[in-house]
Order: sequence, then C-alpha cells, then structure tokens
Amino acid sequence: MSAFESRIYPIEDVIPHPNADRLELAAIGGYRIVVVKDKYRPGDLVAYIPEAALVPDDVIAELGLEGRLAGKKKNRVKPIKLRGALSEGLVYPPTGLRLKDRQVAAGDVVTDFLGLVKYEPPIPIHMSGCPEAHPEATLKYDIEAWKKFPAAFQEGERVVVTEKIHGSWCCLADHDCVPGGFATSKGMSAKGLAFPPDKPGNEDNLYARAFKQYRDSLAAFRRYTGERLDVPADRPVYLLGEVYGRGVQDLHYGALNPRFRVFDAFIGRPRRGRYLDRDELKDALQFIGEAVSAIQDAPVALGVPPIYDGPYSADLVPAWTSGPSNLAQHSREGCVMHPAVERSSAEMHGDRLILKNVAEEYLLRKKGTSYQ
Repeated sequence: MSAFESRIYPIEDVIPHPNADRLELAAIGGYRIVVVKDKYRPGDLVAYIPEAALVPDDVIAELGLEGRLAGKKKNRVKPIKLRGALSEGLVYPPTGLRLKDRQVAAGDVVTDFLGLVKYEPPIPIHMSGCPEAHPEATLKYDIEAWKKFPAAFQEGERVVVTEKIHGSWCCLADHDCVPGGFATSKGMSAKGLAFPPDKPGNEDNLYARAFKQYRDSLAAFRRYTGERLDVPADRPVYLLGEVYGRGVQDLHYGALNPRFRVFDAFIGRPRRGRYLDRDELKDALQFIGEAVSAIQDAPVALGVPPIYDGPYSADLVPAWTSGPSNLAQHSREGCVMHPAVERSSAEMHGDRLILKNVAEEYLLRKKGTSYQ
C-alpha cells in the first residue's frame, strides 16, 4: 500500500510554463513539477521528492530553495501554484551531491540517500487515548495516489468512484481478541494498536466514541456476513470509514458532532481475509440501514457519497476529482477509485488496486489540517 518514498523516474515530458518564460513543467507520471527552463529534457532521470517530505538543509540549498518551502523551518514540500501553474513536489538530479557517487537507475528508492523523512502533524488530544497492542487484529491500510500509478486501471473496466471525505480514517472491528470489539486509527492500526471503547482513558478518544455511536451498525454488519455471506460467527469483521465533523479536521461538512461513513469492509483475519466487492458493500450498507433504523436513536453507518459507477477512462478522472462536495458547500477533497470486483495490480507490484486523486482546490487551501 501507500509508501512514503523518493524514487528515480524518467521525465516523461517537458512543456512550456503558460505564464513564465524562465520556467517549464516537467511531467512524472500524473504529477507536474515546475522546473527551471532548459534544465531537464524528456528521458532524463531524476529523483522525485513528494509532498510532505521534510528536506535536509543541504538539499534545499543545492536546489536554490532556501526560505521557499513550507513549515516553520521552511523545509517541508507542499503543493503550490507558481505563476498560476500547480507544482506537486520537487525533482533532484542524479548528478546532485547526495547521489553523484551512486549508480542509480529508474525505479531505485533514494529516500534515505536524500535524507528525507515524512512530515507527521502533531496528534490532537482528542485523537489520543489508551491503546492496547493487538498486532494480530489490526489492518494496515492506505491508498496510493492515482498520479503515481496512472496506468493501473484498464480502460473500459467497471469502476466505482466515491467522494474522498476530509476526516480521519477509522476502523470499527468485531474481533475475538478484544471482547466487545475495538476501534483504531490509521496510524495506530499500522502499529498494531487498538482502542477498546470501554477502557478507562478512552472516554474522549475520537475513535472509541465513534465505536460507541455506531456499535449497532457493526453488529448489523456481523449479521449480514453470517446471513448473506455464510461467514462463521468467530470470523473477525471490520467496517472502515471516515470520521468527520467539527473538531476533526479543518473541513467539517457542517457536522457539529463527529459522524462516520463507510468506504470499505473487510472479513476474516488480517492478511488472510478479504475486502468486499463494491456490490457486496452496497448490499451490506443497505442491510445495515434497514437493521439499525429499527433501533430508536441509533445512528446508521452510511456509505461515502458516490460519484460514478461505470467504464473506466483516464480522461474522466479530473471530473471525478474536482467539484463541489456532496455533503457541504465547499469543494470535495477528491475521489477514490475502486475496481467493481476486488483485484490486485501488477502495476502496483501485486498490491490491492485502489487509488485516490486529490483536488487542486483542496491541495491549495489555507490553514489545512491532515491528522491521521
């Protein structure tokens, strides 16, 4: 799944900057990076430095970017507009001081050679708590960028596209390792940590609160897997979604209190189970809605807003990505693309195929937050 890394890529194309005579736009995959005119040509190998990278001072100086990056130390890579053109990341030549004595080829990972680390925002207090170690029960989950793997989907294959909500990844799990189930965040789940909702110290934890609110939806999903998919009662089940609302991120979609929307579901033990196909997930959410609606005052775990269901075309990705949110009066964060039937991707080195694309308006918003 998604990895923070800097790799060596060939530049695919270089085109004139529309508003600057001394600048050009270099294309790497789906990314466009503003570069100095006549410095690079198509086919040149470069190290691509992605968004959220913290860059060492010597690399910043070598690129002539002192004081021009983001963050308090002016060392963080952020998407920006330069003379009206979006630039996503930086490029570093193999002839640079950090790489000139190394034999590098296309595809090589050079993150450590360049001294790059990923920026991690401080975790707000309402997202912390008292987790327990359950590495056998937690999922590792992330979504790669479509711009990194623009050829992973096949033209014409059926895809289901949904709105990407700007909240915090949340997993609600019914697993025998924690009686009564647990919740976890993306960062904690990757570390094998979980929040038992009734454990002292988790009363104010965002994910534990979401579990308590949507406990009935998780129970209904358990019933669905048994009745419709013949899943044994001792098999773990997981609802994965986004917790959003006021106080979670800078975009709150008008929700005064945190809400939870499902974008994925998993059945079985980590690394041995499977994700539901899109039609199965749609059927499961309908089952959950009907079951929970019969319970007084119990909130229903809804799905994320749909955008498209039909044949894939790369030409349609920009339209899926940008536009108003279906939940609020502001632009959407972007979109998430799934194959209708779960599959892996050779383009992604055998990983599960699921990709996201983020809207330019979202990338360039002011005072944005991105807690995990």
